[in-house]
Amino acid sequence: MSIGETAPPDRPLTVEDLERMPDDGRRYELADGRLDVSPAPSSLHSVVEGRLIYHLTASAPRGRYTIAPNAGINFNADRTHHRIPDVSVFRREDYEKPSFTRPPVLAIEVLSPESTFRDNHTKRREYAEFGIESYWIVNPSEDKPGIIAFRLHQGIYREVAQVNGEDVFTAETPFPVSVVPYWLVDQTGPWEEHIGGPGPAEEEG
Repeated sequence: MSIGETAPPDRPLTVEDLERMPDDGRRYELADGRLDVSPAPSSLHSVVEGRLIYHLTASAPRGRYTIAPNAGINFNADRTHHRIPDVSVFRREDYEKPSFTRPPVLAIEVLSPESTFRDNHTKRREYAEFGIESYWIVNPSEDKPGIIAFRLHQGIYREVAQVNGEDVFTAETPFPVSVVPYWLVDQTGPWEEHIGGPGPAEEEG
């Protein structure tokens, strides 16, 4: 099946149909029974995902959350709406298999050229309607990396932060964590030491 191919006209696709999709590195999702296919992620996209997972795992309170890359989530009981955020944070008690059916407390999408409209508009609307409390959109541009953060308020996402470059993005939910967008993409420096922002000694200096 090609990118953007829709479901056959006689019936909507379900998660069971996704099991027959080729293992070709692309991401196969469902939107109201229609196939929504994304290209395989670039190397930079994968690096940013990995660093977010590393940092969120190190920052999360022990035993309370599951940080999951590319976790499949069924948005309805018919299993015709299935999304796969780049990174999801679930309460530990909400773990399910083979797919999640409860909203994560945080969903993160890393932008790619093909996903800009989907992540900023389509998924923003869908994630709010599904009840995902926090949503981050990460721009992995090497020239101007950034994070836009949204919080759910009365069923609608409200922007609560927009941080770029070497500025520090700080979130209090689902748990306190700080991220410097620059260190999500830099390939030369010790990103592990700086991804969370300056430590107390650096701040005093």
